[in-house]
Amino acid sequence: GGDHSCSLKGGTVKCWGANDFGQLGDGTTADRHTPTLVPGLSGVTAITAGSSHTCALKGGSVKCWGLNNGGILGDGTGTDRHTPTPVPGLSGVTALASGWSHTCALQGGTVKCWGINFTGQLGDGTTDSRDTPTPVPGLSGVTAITSQAEHTCALQGGTAKCWGSNVSGQLGDGTIIYRLTPTPVLGLSGAAAIAAGGAHTCALMQGGTAKCWGYNQRGQLGDGTTTT
Repeated sequence: GGDHSCSLKGGTVKCWGANDFGQLGDGTTADRHTPTLVPGLSGVTAITAGSSHTCALKGGSVKCWGLNNGGILGDGTGTDRHTPTPVPGLSGVTALASGWSHTCALQGGTVKCWGINFTGQLGDGTTDSRDTPTPVPGLSGVTAITSQAEHTCALQGGTAKCWGSNVSGQLGDGTIIYRLTPTPVLGLSGAAAIAAGGAHTCALMQGGTAKCWGYNQRGQLGDGTTTT
């Protein structure tokens, strides 16, 4: 996360670091310098951390905790939560991905997102923040999702679609225009996995190679330049 980390082991979760909004999930707002158990969780299969919130996947359902300004936790309120709180309207979820202040869930090949939406990172065609899971239109057969900062991408049959902030070209559509709905990544086929950074994105190709696009001032695209 922004200033905290979590680990998944044996279906339980431990977190440590900053806890000013309850993002460690231990019922307090005290920072922790060592891994601290998140109570009330078992059988967890995946976790994701945003800037000041955390979510866990268990049996196809989702629980989140931490900062809830703008509906970041997806529970229909704006109240910060210091312990895991169910996200309503989700079942059969197989993957989670969080950006700074939003989260998306992969559900039966489709995607639902919630939280802050100022740059269109929820993909629902608006810039309205959502405090409950909201479907992303135009997606089916999605096999993986990734989010970071203020953009989100979905892997779909070897191709990818991205949406949200595009100030550095991180959506891969050849522009720097923000996109409010899923937009194809140009020239990408045969992708096996995808991962988003703060303002760049990379894809693992089926042949074992990688392609990256977006912000490159520190060489994060790995092409031997610092050209975005």
